[in-house]
Amino acid sequence: MAADTHEADHDAEAYLRGSQEITEQVSTWHLFNFLTKWGSLSVVVAVLLFTVMFMPNGGFFPALISAVVVAVAGWWFLRSKPADH
Repeated sequence: MAADTHEADHDAEAYLRGSQEITEQVSTWHLFNFLTKWGSLSVVVAVLLFTVMFMPNGGFFPALISAVVVAVAGWWFLRSKPADH
């Protein structure tokens, strides 16, 4: 048991903060953000389309117009901004 504790202590002392390669974690985080952002917009557009289409005195064209307006506005606000370097 003492040998395991000594090895764990040595590993903790050998660790240097910020020395690990994290490119995979960063790319996974960017993919998660991308899918969350655009997936949420698509769900909002679909719910709006069906809500307006099936409401009393609604119809396909008012639903389509409102869904397109929200989709374009969402695309405008969610698109990637150019990085300022």
